[in-house]
Amino acid sequence: MTGAASPLALAERGRQVLPGVIASAIVASAASFLAEHYSAPVMLLALLLGMSMNFLSKQGSASAGIEFAAREILRIGVALLGLRITLDQIAGLGWQVVVLVVVSMAATILVSMAAARTLRFNVLFGFLTGGATAICGVSAALALAASLPAHPAKERATSFTVVGVSALSTLAMVFYPMLAQWLGLSPHATGVFLGATIHDVAQVVGAGYSVSREVGDTATVVKLMRVALLVPVIVCATSIARARGDVTGGVRAPLLPWFAVVFILLAVVNSTGLVVADIRQLGSELSRWCLIVAISAIGMKTRLQELATVGLRPIVLMVGETLFLAALVLALWRVLA
Repeated sequence: MTGAASPLALAERGRQVLPGVIASAIVASAASFLAEHYSAPVMLLALLLGMSMNFLSKQGSASAGIEFAAREILRIGVALLGLRITLDQIAGLGWQVVVLVVVSMAATILVSMAAARTLRFNVLFGFLTGGATAICGVSAALALAASLPAHPAKERATSFTVVGVSALSTLAMVFYPMLAQWLGLSPHATGVFLGATIHDVAQVVGAGYSVSREVGDTATVVKLMRVALLVPVIVCATSIARARGDVTGGVRAPLLPWFAVVFILLAVVNSTGLVVADIRQLGSELSRWCLIVAISAIGMKTRLQELATVGLRPIVLMVGETLFLAALVLALWRVLA
């Protein structure tokens, strides 16, 4: 009976989540279409379009699937990010760049948490925004949100972080190449600066290759190293969840979530050279789609009225984090180069 009931239970679960997953996928498709035709950040569009469909998450057949997309599809997308990274890419940067990236990431998160406490926020909000700023923008925000302890305001905090990091990343893509030129940075130094400071991968690529191919290649590899640092930061997030007694179904959160394990395994396998380019491209595209679907679902769970009440202090926090990271990277480069 148990063996026969399991497929039935899976079928029933699929029936429950399918409407919400389809709704999230439709919003994601619309956001991708608009982003492609109007050169706007796709994650930001997915979030905003999702917010306009907030009524779907309240009651009815779509609510379970929206919750599933916001949690499980999100984790699949984060896991597949491992196909973007190889160990050779990181080793080829040199120890100076590795130290610069690690130190700037850790310092930005710690300063963000301290600033959040000073501004009378939950310190975990500083961890979330600091991690998004220091690591890989929207992808990091979503991954950390999936790992941090449950909190009544977590969905709103995640939505605000996505909006803030998308806007700041776009501004950085425009202004940071001009700043690097004004400072007289070499092509290699410009690539390191852009890759170590701009939040999202797409904006790093856009900023780097707008300068030159050499700058774009360096910036992209530095950025992918920041993506690799997502794993130890996720471990820190889940350690916080365990320390606070966060449980799911009566079971404590594992120290290393399954999606972080898959991320590591895919990065290691990708480093062997056995993964063909087509598979890497497919995995990267599937990861991108999963993250867009997930952020669409998170948008559906967020009320625009609640997001509008955050006030000026969170904006000050995120702008301050962004400026701190840029200044620190420039200072560290002068010391280490």
